[in-house]
Amino acid sequence: MTRKFLIAALIATTATALPVLTTPAMANHHNEKVMVGGAEMLPSRTIVENAVNSADHTTLVAAVKAAGLVDTLNSAGPFTVFAPTNAAFAKLPAGTVDTLLKPGNKATLAKVLTYHVVAGKVTAADVLGLIKAGNGSAKITTVSGGTLTASLMGDKVTLTDEKGGMAHVIQADVMQKNGVIHVTDAVSLPN
Repeated sequence: MTRKFLIAALIATTATALPVLTTPAMANHHNEKVMVGGAEMLPSRTIVENAVNSADHTTLVAAVKAAGLVDTLNSAGPFTVFAPTNAAFAKLPAGTVDTLLKPGNKATLAKVLTYHVVAGKVTAADVLGLIKAGNGSAKITTVSGGTLTASLMGDKVTLTDEKGGMAHVIQADVMQKNGVIHVTDAVSLPN
């Protein structure tokens, strides 16, 4: 699926998505302060400016820095980031994160990280609309060129990666100046 097609699909499905599709796991009350990792996420800040304040995303921030993606994720975007927590990175086999953070693995690390990024601002309602339009699942093309498959598991949006691993969105619609973050409980891995 090309970027143009994804954006067209998002526009088409957002227009027909029913408000009733919002699930508790994806819902966000926009009038309340949004907290992630003990820090308030301000919609006037970029993805990186907010992420550095989250105690739950120190591994992700270190990885973004090691991959040289800070400037990209501070740019105008917009971007959608499925942001794994520190606990999600800790689920990887022992030594994986340390190996990825080595300078010689910068390209591999960048591929893994950009597999968590979608061009454009894809809200919870957009994801749910895509799942509905796809009769229960939706293919989402990432910036890395890979595909994540979104579906519902109970009331949680589940992302299945190209290796068959699953990540659940545990906090959605954390609005940023240059996009949106959806916090996940697992690291998604590309082929």
